[in-house]
Amino acid sequence: MDWKSTEQASMERHAPNHSSSSSIPATENTVWADASPLLDTVCKELRDGELIHGDNFNLYAAMSALEIMDPKMDSGIINKYASVDEAIEDGLAPVPISIDKTVDVQCIIDIIDHLLACEATWHKGHSLAQTVFSCAYLVRPERTLSHALLDSYCKVIRATCKAVTTIVSDARTHEEEDLFTMSYGLPLNVEGDEKCLSLLNAVEENISRQLRACKAPLSKRKPLEDIEPLQTNFDLEEGYCKALLCRLRFRKHFCHVLSCMRRPQGRGLELARKHIASCISELGSILNSAEFLMFNAYGTCEDGTEDRTTASGRQAIGFDANLNSRISAPTPPRSIKILSWKKAIKYFENLLHHLDIICSYPLDPSLDALLRFVAQFQKAQPDLVARVHLQLLLVQDGKLYGRYPVLAVIIRAARLTEVIMRHDILKNEYFVQLGQIVINMLKILCTNAAWQRRKLGKILQDWRAIYSQLELAFRKESGEGSSISNGEQEY
Repeated sequence: MDWKSTEQASMERHAPNHSSSSSIPATENTVWADASPLLDTVCKELRDGELIHGDNFNLYAAMSALEIMDPKMDSGIINKYASVDEAIEDGLAPVPISIDKTVDVQCIIDIIDHLLACEATWHKGHSLAQTVFSCAYLVRPERTLSHALLDSYCKVIRATCKAVTTIVSDARTHEEEDLFTMSYGLPLNVEGDEKCLSLLNAVEENISRQLRACKAPLSKRKPLEDIEPLQTNFDLEEGYCKALLCRLRFRKHFCHVLSCMRRPQGRGLELARKHIASCISELGSILNSAEFLMFNAYGTCEDGTEDRTTASGRQAIGFDANLNSRISAPTPPRSIKILSWKKAIKYFENLLHHLDIICSYPLDPSLDALLRFVAQFQKAQPDLVARVHLQLLLVQDGKLYGRYPVLAVIIRAARLTEVIMRHDILKNEYFVQLGQIVINMLKILCTNAAWQRRKLGKILQDWRAIYSQLELAFRKESGEGSSISNGEQEY
């Protein structure tokens, strides 16, 4: 079939009158035509795998083409909300959530639990827009200003996401399959978030007073009557206070862990271990609160206890997976499955365990001991957040742990005398390259298995080339090439 003649005939039959009004008027260089007859004909003639295209259509255009109705490429136009503001007007993120304080507290705990599941899902490689920031309370920070508990928690969540994004970006050895760091305009930097921990501490202290008040004996309860209870049901006060406190404390300690581990030269590792121990303890308390929350849950619960994203089993208020599909253009159109609440807790337990292993390492300047430690650490298959913390601990300012010059570490590993450290040969460009190769090798060993397979082959070639160049340099400088060669082979 002659497609060009068919297309030309269709254009001639359906060419619009130039004098008629049009939103995009025709010019001397453009002719508008109804393509429906052509498309009808093409649909009848084309077989699976075929496509109709112009003469200038190439492989790049084929790779960039949009396949209509493919859910991975075509996001469609069916969205419940056209914007975040429309979602809020429709009641997606009410503040307060309920005039019933008991229901309000229950819903906030559900939001906290679902955010934990979203955060773990984000760490597993999905986008921020579809996970953590599917929460309208995070996207519109001004919504929570009148609610101290919800506002302080949202601030800490944003600060935590920013900290994780920063450290992963600084490492520069991640892939999108590891963790999706692009925020695409999502509000990660909100004014006032830098005070998140002080605000959270104030809320935590207030709830602690409420817990002490409800546990006080009757004889001492009168002096505490000025403390407003968390919610209206006295019999449930202690349970809800404990459920909230363990969640707030976990978030506080986790934020401290991220901060302490970023201190230069490993100075915060000992303190980080204390916060890690507190995090693990609070995770245990969070798990233990599930029975109480499920027993006192209001409304309907999610089907299937294994897939629920909250401890109570209820669906959290304020979330919509497609909330950012229009304000954040690169949001993947495909729907994703959020990790269950229990799997999220398991993920954070594993993450904290791996971070604790890193913090317990004695920062030995021995290259042999370090390589054995990294190899053993990678056998546990840690996730990206743990691996980037290890990488940034090992290499700081071009030094091992930010303390030891790389060349000094190499000379010690090669069992060379310290005298060589003062030798002019160290100024040779090949020694500088050797130091950079060792740094690159340490970074590569902290990446995922796929990255290692791609990079280690090349670095082995670099090792061979630099070995030959260094051997020649030593022979030229001192005629001691054979002893250096023996030392290298022994190492």
